[in-house]
Amino acid sequence: MKFVAKTLYGLEKVLSEELIGLGAGNVQTANRAILFEGEKSLLYKVNYSVRTALSVLMPLADFKIRSKEDLYKGGSKIEWDRFMDTDDTFSIVPVINSPHFGHTGYAGLIIKDAIADYFRNKTGRRPSVDTTNPRVLINLHISNDNVTISLDSSVVPLYKRGYRQEQTVAPLNEVLAAGILLLSGWNVSSTLTDPMCGSGTIPIEAGLIASKIPPGKFRQFFGFQKWKDFDEDLFEKIKLECNSQIGLSPVKIFGSDVSEETLKFAKANVARAGLSDVITLEKSDFKDLKSIDEHGYVFLNPPYGQRIQPEEIDLLYGMIGTTLKHNFPGTTAWLITSNKESLKHIGLKPKEKHTLFNGALECVLLKYEMYTGTKKLWKA
Repeated sequence: MKFVAKTLYGLEKVLSEELIGLGAGNVQTANRAILFEGEKSLLYKVNYSVRTALSVLMPLADFKIRSKEDLYKGGSKIEWDRFMDTDDTFSIVPVINSPHFGHTGYAGLIIKDAIADYFRNKTGRRPSVDTTNPRVLINLHISNDNVTISLDSSVVPLYKRGYRQEQTVAPLNEVLAAGILLLSGWNVSSTLTDPMCGSGTIPIEAGLIASKIPPGKFRQFFGFQKWKDFDEDLFEKIKLECNSQIGLSPVKIFGSDVSEETLKFAKANVARAGLSDVITLEKSDFKDLKSIDEHGYVFLNPPYGQRIQPEEIDLLYGMIGTTLKHNFPGTTAWLITSNKESLKHIGLKPKEKHTLFNGALECVLLKYEMYTGTKKLWKA
């Protein structure tokens, strides 16, 4: 069976490595997606265990078109009764970039008609469309003349883990947080500190990784559970296998924030994730903190400046650089921001740079190595 795991720009490499680790075959990298192959059990396992995928699609058909009529013909050839019945509801998500369609919704209507006519010709009845809570979600992707029609096995995006009920104004996407941790090379043996933790996403994702807790453990639903061929016994077996790996984190994780209200959100989310014994949270200003592990990792997701005056954001970034230099010697620091102008106020030279997206914002992820003593001695 062929599958497509969608992800955020810049996380293709770590997602590919995750999928290979889960047993995926014929893994190929695409733009914001990874193509791979496996059995039904792998589809269940990836949805339940993968940390850096947004959703997992199962392609039903790939074909070329020269007209709108070709789209209808291609959609009509799919054996839809293998995946749904006339009593089921469905919805279509169109992603269209083609000269054949000036309106995205029109392509979706054509596939809707193809599905309805397929069942009407076979049974005299047809399934209904439900855009709010469909039993089957269909992804229609058209790029120029190339069409791919897929079933969405996740439906609810995989970044919606289920542990975060409380959040700040601009929370970090869970998939992005996990991706940053995996990109960083943090090896679950070094202390981790997030001094601007907000609602706690980075510490929680780190805690899940360190404790080997599958991110799907907190979710109530995956799209494939409503498919006609859903194997409940197989899924229960997959969950038991994945959950059997869970253990106490070998490393302590720390988070702090200047806002008492924000910290309440973080503590509530940490508790829902079952990580209260792993993650320590405290109210503190970053400039007052000092490293407790000279080989530790620091992760920073500071404000980008959308709701703060320019002079204030520049002072903040200046404080970050000064604090890292004087209070966190020997550590490895990673910082993500979309505010490239304010970065110069940090006053440190990054060792690595990665381009990522936080929602629609293009961001840069920077690695800083904080040496102890003089730079010359540290290099030696």
